[in-house]
Amino acid sequence: MIFLAVTLGFIAENIRERINESERGKQYIQSLVEDLESDTARMNDIIQFDQAKIIALNSMYQCYDTVSNNIKATSCIGILIKYWKVNRPFLSNDRTITQLANAGGYSVLKKEDADSILDYERIYRNEYDFEKTAYQEAQDNVRNTLNELANFKVVSPLENVSSLSGADSGSNSLNGWLLVSDGQKLLNKWFNQLRLYLRVTKAQSTLLNSLKAKATSLINFYKSNYDFK
Repeated sequence: MIFLAVTLGFIAENIRERINESERGKQYIQSLVEDLESDTARMNDIIQFDQAKIIALNSMYQCYDTVSNNIKATSCIGILIKYWKVNRPFLSNDRTITQLANAGGYSVLKKEDADSILDYERIYRNEYDFEKTAYQEAQDNVRNTLNELANFKVVSPLENVSSLSGADSGSNSLNGWLLVSDGQKLLNKWFNQLRLYLRVTKAQSTLLNSLKAKATSLINFYKSNYDFK
């Protein structure tokens, strides 16, 4: 009888522990859903901003022809400067993922849930690494060459604080002659770098759209499986 009582107590304790772990796992997932919803809202803003940038930068081809024919006809460069000078970075809300890693939380999750979270983190890291390397380098190259070409007093009004934050892209107009150098070779270099920046911006937008699709899929999956509202 004593043995049976001890055995039943052990079984009951295991059941309680599994129930507690299941509840903890559900709480982690609910917290993660909140983080993912925050992520998708931020990604939507950045994707819209980048789409406006891509549309504006596509005008570089016509602008190049205009400037090549008349080195003083640089007003079309204003919109190009306005849009390439701001990269809006995406930082994932890692509140829950950090807790899972630091508190051993992955052990209380279902394997399917843990794997899906790690997959999202992998996709995010790919996007983040691209943003910090190729995307930033392409922007730096465009900036450095324009610094050799552009008149400080003419460019400065295009680089106000609000436009740099991305909240307000500011005016397109140039008050004066933009170029301090009439070197066609240097101008051609700048447009080539701008073309590469456009390609990299498109690639960055593609990565961010893929990450958003993954986040949206996880939100729907978790809400369905755990009956979250």
